[in-house]
Amino acid sequence: MIPTLNYSSWSSFLFQGGKKGKKAAGEKGKGGKGAGRLNGHHQENGMENMMLFEVVKMGRSAMQSVVDDWIVAYKHDRDVALLDLINFFIQCSGCKGVVSGEMFRNMQNSEIIRRMTEEFDEDSGDYPLTIAGPQWKKFKSSFCEFISVLVRQCQYSIIYDEYMMDTVISLLTGLSDSQVRAFRHTSTLAAMKLMTALVNVALNLSINMDNTQRQYEAERNKIVAKRANDRLELLLQKRKELQENQDEIENMMNAIFKGVFVHRYRDSIAEIRAICIEEIGVWMKLYSDAFLNDSYLKYVGWTMHDKQGEVRLKCLTALQGLYYNRELNARLELFTSRFKDRIVSMTLDKEYDVAVQAIKLLTLVLNSTDEVLTPEDCESVYHLVYSAHRPVAIAAGEFLFKKLFSQREPEEEGAPKRRGRQSPNANLIKTTVFFFLESELHEHAAYLVDSLWECGAELLKDWECMISLLLDDPLPGEEALTERQETALIEIMLCTVRQAAECHPPVGRGTGKRVMTAKEKKTQMDDRTRMTELFAVALPPLLAKYAVDAEKVTNLLQLPQFFDLEIYTTGRLEKHLESLLRQIREIVEKHTDTEVLEVCSKTYHALCNEEFTIFNRVDIARSQLLDELVDKFNRLLEDFLQEGEDADEDDAYQVLSTLKRITAFHNAHDLSGWDLFTSNFKLLNTGIENGDMPEQIVIHSLQCTHYVILWHLAKSSEGSSRKDDLVTLRKQMRAFCMMCQRYLTNVNTAVKEQAFTILCDLLLIFSHQMVSGGREHLDSLVYSPEDSLQSELLSFILNHVFIDQDDDTNSTDGQQDDEAVKIEALHKRRNLLAAYCKLIIYCVVEMRTGADIFKQYMRYYNDYGDIIKETMSKTRQIDKIQCAKTLILSLQQLFNEMLSELGHGFDRSSSAFCGIKELARRFSLTFGLDQVKTRDAIAMLHKDGIEFAFKDPSPQGEGGPPLNLAFLDILSEFSSKLMRQDKRTVHMYLERFMTFQMALQREDCWLPLISYRNSLQAGGDDDTMSVMSGYSSRGSSIRSKKTKPPVATAGTSAAKRKLPEGIAYIGNRKIGFGLIKSPNVCVLKSLLIKHSRAFSSQVTWMLAQRQQEEARQQQERAMNYAKLRTNLHRRGTGLMEEDEEPIVEDVMMSSEGRMDDLNEGMDFDTMDIDLVRYTFR
Repeated sequence: MIPTLNYSSWSSFLFQGGKKGKKAAGEKGKGGKGAGRLNGHHQENGMENMMLFEVVKMGRSAMQSVVDDWIVAYKHDRDVALLDLINFFIQCSGCKGVVSGEMFRNMQNSEIIRRMTEEFDEDSGDYPLTIAGPQWKKFKSSFCEFISVLVRQCQYSIIYDEYMMDTVISLLTGLSDSQVRAFRHTSTLAAMKLMTALVNVALNLSINMDNTQRQYEAERNKIVAKRANDRLELLLQKRKELQENQDEIENMMNAIFKGVFVHRYRDSIAEIRAICIEEIGVWMKLYSDAFLNDSYLKYVGWTMHDKQGEVRLKCLTALQGLYYNRELNARLELFTSRFKDRIVSMTLDKEYDVAVQAIKLLTLVLNSTDEVLTPEDCESVYHLVYSAHRPVAIAAGEFLFKKLFSQREPEEEGAPKRRGRQSPNANLIKTTVFFFLESELHEHAAYLVDSLWECGAELLKDWECMISLLLDDPLPGEEALTERQETALIEIMLCTVRQAAECHPPVGRGTGKRVMTAKEKKTQMDDRTRMTELFAVALPPLLAKYAVDAEKVTNLLQLPQFFDLEIYTTGRLEKHLESLLRQIREIVEKHTDTEVLEVCSKTYHALCNEEFTIFNRVDIARSQLLDELVDKFNRLLEDFLQEGEDADEDDAYQVLSTLKRITAFHNAHDLSGWDLFTSNFKLLNTGIENGDMPEQIVIHSLQCTHYVILWHLAKSSEGSSRKDDLVTLRKQMRAFCMMCQRYLTNVNTAVKEQAFTILCDLLLIFSHQMVSGGREHLDSLVYSPEDSLQSELLSFILNHVFIDQDDDTNSTDGQQDDEAVKIEALHKRRNLLAAYCKLIIYCVVEMRTGADIFKQYMRYYNDYGDIIKETMSKTRQIDKIQCAKTLILSLQQLFNEMLSELGHGFDRSSSAFCGIKELARRFSLTFGLDQVKTRDAIAMLHKDGIEFAFKDPSPQGEGGPPLNLAFLDILSEFSSKLMRQDKRTVHMYLERFMTFQMALQREDCWLPLISYRNSLQAGGDDDTMSVMSGYSSRGSSIRSKKTKPPVATAGTSAAKRKLPEGIAYIGNRKIGFGLIKSPNVCVLKSLLIKHSRAFSSQVTWMLAQRQQEEARQQQERAMNYAKLRTNLHRRGTGLMEEDEEPIVEDVMMSSEGRMDDLNEGMDFDTMDIDLVRYTFR
């Protein structure tokens, strides 16, 4: 037996909370009574003596003591201690085998590894480095620490004994070449950490050698009288020893590098490759004199092309550690020139973490020298400041800031600080403006500001300089900003104000609002105070200067929304507030642009805050402005309506401009006190009667009336409104809805679109859901659209949304080829479709109207696929069965349209039929893999499909296939969604519509029926359903697998025969389309057997003869039809290449049998599907 090593000292250290106490009397011996080994673990009276693996696994902070005790044991008996270390590496790999002393003495490493591989537990792929859980969370760090401490403590003697290190390196090299991943991963990590520890030893030896050499030179340079020859000899001897040790360490490192690294840096496992690259980066950084050369750098450069992101990431982080030290830049010149292009390309890496680190690496390269990166390289990083991924954008912003803004004019010491356009930031702000304009992404200033915020906040918050650049005259010799540059500067200034006030990134670049720290909150308050003090004074003159420029005014007027309004009072800035209100009033009177007017309305709304003392002043100014606007509108409207056809364009323009202003203010302010409904309704009614009302007047009048209704509803929802107010609102709402319905037939498309959008909003707002949430008093306002209105809404969608791009009448004036116009038109149509789909989702209109929408899914997939798909998903959540009925209805509509176009003799390989099949396949994919959840819906879908297929008689007369029989081929796309039990039930329901002759037909026109029946039989029980008799198959689910089915003997006429009514009911339960519970199985079986005996023996003989004659023809036709279906399927698979669902289809197809097997063992007899009772509600 191998002597047991006693690690009592560090074992006690562990269990006493990290404090090393005195040993007990019984702990001094090596073995003691009962000592032994079990599965490689030392056992002595419980857990006093533990293996190294157990200690490292515990992850306590006793590594120094563990290693010291192991060294003591090694000095006492190195074979036993080294064997313990070998077993430590074996156990850390997850192997349960133990290397015995005999194996250690008599076997080679390769033989030992082979034996351990045989004893490896292959049941689980987990091992200590990959096992999850709190116990193993710190195992890797403890494992690495143990190796590092071991080498550090042995660096003065043991590692040079040509025994321990040779054995360990040989073992790790062998394990790293193993086919077992656990061995390879663990040993590679150990070898790389061992190499890192040796690098530290080599570095210390190098330093000691340099110090010894300096001491030797200093002593030798002394005069002979003062020179100590014995000291020189000692220094020479010491230097010789250090050199010998250095050579030995280099030999060890070479052995590890060539035996492990060179092979494992390209291992098939990404984690192993990442370990190698991470450690070589450490070596080059620690011991640059030995490792920082092209012989080692090339491995990092090559691995930057690795297919795994984590490996590429390790390459970049390793290089960052090298480029950060400017003293090493000279050694990196060749590497930089060779791999620079690869690093630049990695800024566009598909892994965002890799892209971020690549940009940071280029920033370090930029710091080292400006000559390496070309302008093209820099430009490839510049545009990333507009990336939607914020870490990438911030890294690119730092690169941009270093490149363009790092050099600023130095300020003279003792000189007063320059402000305004004379400040050092003036040129940097101009540079920002120039960069923004040259990037040609003028709508993304908020993204640029956010990217530069972390590194250049001081520059971006220099609002005083920005104001000076806009208001002050240029200095002598200074070039003034152009109109375009001033517009860009104002937009950037607005974005910086918003960023400082809101302290969160722009829309699309953040995961949500995070909790700010106390320091951030204080900075936010200070910034708001400072911006308010500056812009409260500067905003009125800025508005006065740019009053006629709509774009500049729109951005400037948004600034008060971020003010701390209390500053107006505490800072005694009331006069500037009055000036601001005057400027806003003048802008409202000058402009008719909707965007300008809306921002003016929002500014009044921001200033009219009752919490602040300035409310009264702003409210008075707002009321005066609105009084004048409403009085002017009523006066102009009356004159305009009286003039009728005699009204000129100037009168119409005056009415329109005033109406625009009122509508813009009504959006944010309650104007109920001015009774705008009467005047606007009169205007709209006149437009209906005369038909010559200008388009824009009607559009804005509809919008204004819409706002009147909504504000009235908002006041009524508070619960304090009177009953008369609700009656008035109800009348106004219904009258306005009727007015919008009448405008749906207007000749002008823009008017119809406005009426449709408003009508959809009103129907949604005043639907049955408005009474929820404790608003039962609004029950009288609920409005449900009549069938005529629903029909008109649907017709509008079909005529104005599902059209070809070239048919869009909105793109006029020869601009149909303009891509921007087409995109805008598509965006408008998407909004119209979304408005209608919301009515379907919230059950405002009948769900079956969605069939006309769903059937367009494939044809208009690129334009509206996401909207239609989401609508299907939401309707399925509301009512699975109704949704399924809607889907099958859409397929039926397409099938009828195809019949009308191609006739009943169409070719099933035609593009129209294949398109319907592909749409059915796509619908089938939307049901997912959970057959239990969609069980009723799928069954109902098959029921409706079967009824549709047999609804109309054959156009060929008696004996021909039904008109819609080919629809079964489409319906078969949903068969895979049926559960095993339901396939039998659906098959029984199908046979209710089949005659005896139908079951015998084998002509091509009957192939859809054969295919559909086969799809229902696939995955059924082992007993085979008869293809000759529809009746005998009904008992297949209750027959024994060993019992043959009864043979049909009764005769039958050529006329159609349905399933006898007696079989459709058992007791008082309908089983026409339902699962039969077990108590009724015997009753059904007896009925089926009794019925089967009614057939004559003559029919049996005829069937047998015909079966033999047609066996070969049946097989041949089935194969031909299978080939045809395969070709059609392949032809259809390319229709939706960009959709993700074909991947889901593959999963479903491969797992279909597996799902059936799972469902077979489940007891679903407690569920009863009787879908005959389901109809459209």
